Amino acid sequence: MNTRVAVLGTGRMGSAIARRLADTGIELVVWNRTRSRAEAVRAGTVAETPADAVARADIVITSLTGPDALRATFGGPTGALAAARGHSFVEMSTAGPDVLEELAPLVATTRSTLVDAPVIGAPPAVLKGVELVIAGGERVDVERVRPVLERLGELRHVGPLGSGARLKLVANSMLGALVLIAAELETAGKSAGLDAAATFDVLTRFVPSLAIRRAGYLEDRHEPTMFALRDLRKDLDLALSAFHRVDAHVPITALVREWVDEAAAADGDLDISAVIRRYAQRAGRGAT
Repeated sequence: MNTRVAVLGTGRMGSAIARRLADTGIELVVWNRTRSRAEAVRAGTVAETPADAVARADIVITSLTGPDALRATFGGPTGALAAARGHSFVEMSTAGPDVLEELAPLVATTRSTLVDAPVIGAPPAVLKGVELVIAGGERVDVERVRPVLERLGELRHVGPLGSGARLKLVANSMLGALVLIAAELETAGKSAGLDAAATFDVLTRFVPSLAIRRAGYLEDRHEPTMFALRDLRKDLDLALSAFHRVDAHVPITALVREWVDEAAAADGDLDISAVIRRYAQRAGRGAT
């Protein structure tokens, strides 16, 4: 396969995407605002600017922290759009659908196409090529990038542009609720005299994906961070904004956001399993 791919943004997910693509033989160029983080990926060549990366690629994947980072990366004299000429852009950040509406007409002026294709799962699954990739956009545009995205896992076209971004907010809201209820029941089980490992094993029967966070729930070890609490808080804010705009009734999601905000205030850089610390502290004070 001779397609050249640029990955803009080499945080936890972006670096996993880049490494997986490189491991499967894709010719790769990477860029990150902090150059050392791009160099640390040790995959492909490192570009000086987004425009430099785009100029050397056919398909451009963005995996950034949020809407503001996307705007900064696409815009300006050294931004991605400055070098875009008939490229296929694949937006894989968790940035919500609103910024896609801003970017789409700008991308179109360069005769390029835009697909939103976030992943459902954690970086370790990306590295193994077993992720679920949920894509929004015109079917022809999704099919054009399918050979690349299927190297990350299963690709599913879920609707027009923005559908992937909206579904990712639903998914991360579900994840927030799951990690909280697991922390709550793990702590409650301990208070009731149950063996912590036995309780966790029962919880993973219902939610197998919890297993990758076993050390967090049972040993209070929340690093290396797979998904930071501060990022989950950001995603829940985006989700609630999107849900409230369509008058969706989401009281549980709002409550999850409150608890995640409290946990992130103390442990924002730690993995989301660190929510159990808030429950443990309250249990230690005798709270119910």
